[in-house]
Amino acid sequence: MKIKILILIFIFSFTKLFADNIPVIVIAPGKSVQSYSTVGSSVSVLDKKTLENSDEFFLGDILDNGLPGMNYFQSGGHGTTSGIQLRGLPKRYSTVYIDGVKMSDPSSSDNSFYFSSIMNNAIDRVEILKGSQSSLYGSSAIGGTVNIFTKKGGKGKNKKFEITNGSNGTNNILLSYDGSNEKHDYYIGANKFVTDGISAMNDEKPGNDDDKYKNDGIVVNYGYKINDNLKFESGMRYSDSFLNYDEVTQGRDDSNNSTDDTELSYNLKLVHDGGKFKNTLVYNKTDIERATKTYTNSSKNYYGYRDAINLIGEYNINLDTKIVYGLDNEFDKAKFQKDWPTDYLTSDESVHSQYFDVQFRPREKLYSTLGFRRDDHTTAGSYTTGRGTVAYKLDNLSKIRASYGTGIRYPTLYDYFYGTVVKNKEDLDPEKSKSFDIGYETNFEKINTNFNISAFKITYDNPLEGWESNADNGNTYVQKNSKGKIKSKGIELSTLWKPKNNFNIGLNYNYNETYDGADCDDPDADSTKCIDSAMVRVPRHEITSAVNYKINENLSNKLIVRYSGERRDYGNGNNNYADVILDDYITFDYSAKYRLFNTYDLFFNAKNLFDQNYEEAWLYSTMGRAFNFGIRKIY
Repeated sequence: MKIKILILIFIFSFTKLFADNIPVIVIAPGKSVQSYSTVGSSVSVLDKKTLENSDEFFLGDILDNGLPGMNYFQSGGHGTTSGIQLRGLPKRYSTVYIDGVKMSDPSSSDNSFYFSSIMNNAIDRVEILKGSQSSLYGSSAIGGTVNIFTKKGGKGKNKKFEITNGSNGTNNILLSYDGSNEKHDYYIGANKFVTDGISAMNDEKPGNDDDKYKNDGIVVNYGYKINDNLKFESGMRYSDSFLNYDEVTQGRDDSNNSTDDTELSYNLKLVHDGGKFKNTLVYNKTDIERATKTYTNSSKNYYGYRDAINLIGEYNINLDTKIVYGLDNEFDKAKFQKDWPTDYLTSDESVHSQYFDVQFRPREKLYSTLGFRRDDHTTAGSYTTGRGTVAYKLDNLSKIRASYGTGIRYPTLYDYFYGTVVKNKEDLDPEKSKSFDIGYETNFEKINTNFNISAFKITYDNPLEGWESNADNGNTYVQKNSKGKIKSKGIELSTLWKPKNNFNIGLNYNYNETYDGADCDDPDADSTKCIDSAMVRVPRHEITSAVNYKINENLSNKLIVRYSGERRDYGNGNNNYADVILDDYITFDYSAKYRLFNTYDLFFNAKNLFDQNYEEAWLYSTMGRAFNFGIRKIY
C-alpha cells in the first residue's frame, strides 16, 4: 500500500485548472478586499472557473477533492448526513456563511451545519479560512470558517440551461438567468435534483429500499445602485429537500424513515462607500425546519431560527493601513422536543459583539493585522478573543506567513434547555481555543511550479460533554464543562506543476495528528472507548492527486486519485457503542468535457472507477461505481 501511495504522489496532483497568473483577491481573511499575497492567515480559494469546470452536483463533493486542512465525510449517498472538519476538529467547531449569512442550525444539538443540501450550480466562489477566527467571526470559529459566495448578475443578459442523467436514477435540471447594467444587477438560479439513491447502511435487510432523495432550490440576488456612494444589495436562498434514510439498528423496517427539510436564508444590505469610509448595514435571516419520521412512523419536528443585525465598516487611513470594525447582534431561537420529558419547548439566546481588525504595513515587505472582539452572551456573559497575523514577501513570488488566534464556542440551546442540563445555566462556560500556524509559499518560475506548505497546532479545553461523572441536581451524564483537552497539529502541503498550458500535475497532502480529550480523558470510559486517541473520522494521512489534460480547444480530461488513511469512528447500538477503526482506501474518478459549436458543453464523469467498497462512517455505505452524462447550454 505504501509503495502505491508513493507512486501516486509522483504521478498525480491536486486539481487547479489552468488559472492565469493574475493577482488573487480575497475577502474572508479580514472581512475586506485584499490581495492574497499580503494575507498572513491560511486560506484556500475555490474560484468561479474551478466551480464551473466541476461536474459535481453538490458543493460538498467538490470540497471532498482534498483541499488542504479539510476533511469531508458523508453517511451514505446524495442528501445523507455530511459535515466538514477543518484541521481535524468536529464540524461544530467551524462556521459556514453563505453571502455573509451564518448557516448553523439552532435546533441541532451542536448548532452545526450539514453541507448535504448545497448545490454547486449557484456558487460563484468559496474561501476557506483555517485556524481560530473568533475575533472576526465569533462563536464556533475555532477550526476555521467556510465563506460561500453565490452568483451575481454578469454584464448584459445571460441564460444557462443544464440537464444531467446518471446512475442510481439520478437526474438534475438547472436553469439560471442573470444580467446587469449601470443601475441594476440580478441573478436567478433554480435546480431540481432527484435520485433513487443507494442503501446508506451496508448491513441492511435485502428487502429494504434505497434512500431516495430530492432537492428543489432557488437562489436570487439583486442589487441597485442608488447613487455613486450608496448601493442596496439583497439575496435569498431556498432549499426544499426530502430523504428516505436508513434505520441504524439492525432488524428494523425503515420504510417510514424520512426527513423533509427546508432551508431559507436571506440578506439585506445598504452599502455606503465614501472613499476612506465604507459602512454596510446588514440584516440576515436564517430559517431551518426539519420534519422527521422514525421507523415507528412517529414524527418529530425541529425549528431553528436566527436573526442578525450587523454593521461592518472600514476606514482607510492610507494605502497601507486600514481599520475594519463591526457590530454583530445575533438572535437564536429554536423549538423542538426535550429529551425528557418529551414536550416541545421554545428557547432563545442572543450574542451582542463588537470587534476591530487593524491591517497595516510596518515595513515595505511586511504586512500585519491585529484584532480583538468582545462578545456579550445573554447567559454565558462577556468574553474577549483576538488574532494577529503577519506576511513577509521575500519577493514577488514568495512569502512567509504566520497567525495566532484565540477562539470561543458558546453552549448551544440544546446544552441549556433540552438535554440532561445543569440547574444553574450560568455555570456553563464556553469552550476556548488557541491556534497557531506558519507557512511558506512560492512559485518556481523556471519549472512553472507552485509550492505551499503549512504547519499548525490548535488546542481547546472546557469541552461540553455528558460524562457519567458529570453530576448536577441529582442527575448524572449532565452536559457540562469537563476536564478534557483536545489537540490537533499537522502539516498541509500542496504543489502544482504546469509543464504546458494544457497540462498540469501536482500534489496535495494532509498530515493530521489529533488527541480527543473529550473522549479519552473521560474517567468513566471503558476499554471499548477511545481505542485510538485520534478524533473520530479524521485520518492521520490523506493524499488527493489529479492530472488535467486539455487535448484541444474543445476536449479536456481529468483524473482524480484520493487516498485516505485509517481513522477511528464511534460504534452504535449494533456493537454496544464500542469504538471501531475504519480501513484506509483509494478511489479513482474520471471526467471529460467537450465544447460543441462554442455553445454547448457535453460532459461525462465516472465516480469510483474501480468500485471500491469503503466507509467514511461505520456501517454506512459510500457510492459505488457511478456514471453521469450531461449537456449544458450557455447563451
